[in-house]
Order: sequence, then structure tokens, then C-alpha cells
Amino acid sequence: MDPNRPPDSVSESELHALLDRRLLPHERAALETRLLNDAVAMATLKAWQAQREALRELHRPLLGEPLPPALLAAAQRLTSSQQQFDQWWRWGGMAASVALAFGVGWLSHGQWTSLRPQTSQVLAKARGTGQEFARQAAVAHVVYAPEVRHPVEVTAAQQEHLVQWLSKRLGRPLKVPNLSAQGYELVGGRLLPGETGARAQFMFQNESGERVTLYLGALNGDSSAAAKRETVFSFSTDGPIHDFYWVDQGFGYALAGRLPREGLMQLAQAVYQQLQP
Repeated sequence: MDPNRPPDSVSESELHALLDRRLLPHERAALETRLLNDAVAMATLKAWQAQREALRELHRPLLGEPLPPALLAAAQRLTSSQQQFDQWWRWGGMAASVALAFGVGWLSHGQWTSLRPQTSQVLAKARGTGQEFARQAAVAHVVYAPEVRHPVEVTAAQQEHLVQWLSKRLGRPLKVPNLSAQGYELVGGRLLPGETGARAQFMFQNESGERVTLYLGALNGDSSAAAKRETVFSFSTDGPIHDFYWVDQGFGYALAGRLPREGLMQLAQAVYQQLQP
């Protein structure tokens, strides 16, 4: 470290996080304020931005080219449905999912839960159902989050009506989590179809216009008493969309957005703590 630089100087790791848009809104604002007093870091950031744009410009012609036939053929062999292939085509890669199974106590204690063999089997089956649920949540986010004029069916101004309507259609009392402390306000919600019944989607937005959606609905998975007692938390990436989803007593929740895993996990914790039975 340069001894001539101020103690509050911005580090390279912080610059990388800012450049890659991996910071939450309040973190970004705080870092940008510090940059005003760090000429060296500001110059470095501008140089990196220029380099990135130069690289993008160099390879820009490739972005408009169609996928090679061999790659498309591989997608047809590996996907099990036309819907999955369409999603792969749009995003240029197979949806990757990394399941992280935690016990209920993980959220409150931050520790791994030791699992009995029979419990592990229950969780494995629940994860399979949950991954499909998360994929549906990601698709719904991609469809509605970019909308400007009609992102929701019922706006936040009619929140009471929205909750009553969706609760009736899903056959379960619903509650909208309050994410104002995390910088997100409710935009509204809508009713969506699901494989085993109706699904609900609540949309939230922060000051920078970034949107996240909460997707809810009953899962037609293992109906045993053991499965209903278990809570499975998993992180999934589906193209550019990230999901943090969990299953609680046979009911699924999926928080989707373009946030990095850490940011999405913080929001998911806030949602879970407010909505847990």
C-alpha cells in the first residue's frame, strides 16, 4: 500500500465491485462519495471503464452473429422441452443451477445444519421440484420486469385489494414483505398460471430502477409430513437472472433479479423473516 495515500483511499477490489455493478445502491453511493476525495482511484476507474468499452467495441460485431449450428444441435440434445430450448437460445447458454441446502436455522445462526440420511432424501426431492419452480420465477421476471407501462396488474396504491385478490386465487393468506429498509418499494403484483395452480408475483423497485420479483405458489412435490416440515434454501442462476428460492411447508417462494448472489441473499433473508409461518 502506498504510504502517501490517504487511509480512506478506495481499494482496487472496491473499484472492481463498482465497475462490475456488484454493489447495493447504498454501497455504491457511499463509494462514489469516497471517490470524490481520491483522485488516484478516480483516474484508475476511468481508465478501466475506457478499457472495457474498447474491448466491447472490438468484439461488437460478434454480438449480432447467430449461434453456430453445432451449438444449437447440442442444445437440442441436452434440453428436454421446447420451452427450455427457447430460454437457452435467448440467453446463449444452458441455465445453471447451484443448489445450497440449508436448515431453517441457517438464516438465524448462519451455520450448516447436519442432515440425517432420510432427511437428505426428502430435501433432494424438494430441490428437484424447487428448481423447476425457480426457473418459472426467472421466466416470469424476464417477461414482466422490463415492462414500463404495465409491469403489474394491480399497483401498490391498491395493496390491500391486491393481497386479498391473490390470497383468494392461491387459496392461502398472503402477505407482502416490506423491503423499504433495503431500499426497495412495492410496485404491485399480478396473477400468473402455474403447473399445479395459480401463482402470484410481487414486484419491487429501488431508486435506481432495479427491480426484483417475489414469486409464490404451492408446489406439487412430496406431500409427506417430513417434506412439509423441511425448509430448503437454494440459489439458482438462469442466464442473467438470479434466483434465491425456498420451500416451506409445501409452499414455494422465489426472489428473482439481476443482483449478485450476496445482495439477493440479503433481500431473501428479509423476505423469509417476514413471511415465515
